[in-house]
Amino acid sequence: MLGVNKVILIGNLGKDPELRYTPGGQATASFSLATTERWNDKNGQRQERTEWHNIVSWGKLAELVNQYLKKGRSAYVEGRINYRSWDDRDGNKKYRTEIVANQIQFLGGGGTPSAGNSAAEASPGATEASSKSNEEPPPEAGQGAVVEENLPF
Repeated sequence: MLGVNKVILIGNLGKDPELRYTPGGQATASFSLATTERWNDKNGQRQERTEWHNIVSWGKLAELVNQYLKKGRSAYVEGRINYRSWDDRDGNKKYRTEIVANQIQFLGGGGTPSAGNSAAEASPGATEASSKSNEEPPPEAGQGAVVEENLPF
């Protein structure tokens, strides 16, 4: 049986994206995204909980994220959950849960990107950057494109 590993988040960046390049020249950008849930408890008191998510993007998408997203900006992120582990310098096992983004829409104001393969001009508000393919590309092969489109809801 096939499985589904899909995550959709809308939140605010907790810090500016960090852009790096692999030894093979592949761009990767990482940032934290905060999502907040609000509800009234049984006593009618307003409650709030914020979850922090580690987001990773690759290729052209990573470069666009680095160029257009900044701390505090809102973003729609679509991707998959990835778990990884490694041994630190002291030999201790470390674990990290992250969202590998294959689509990001830049929400809110500010400058928005326009790319060579985007026929229309970018408009203020929602602009989408995505890694287009039928399969999730491996990190070394990730490619991104910018497409102007409305939010999916």
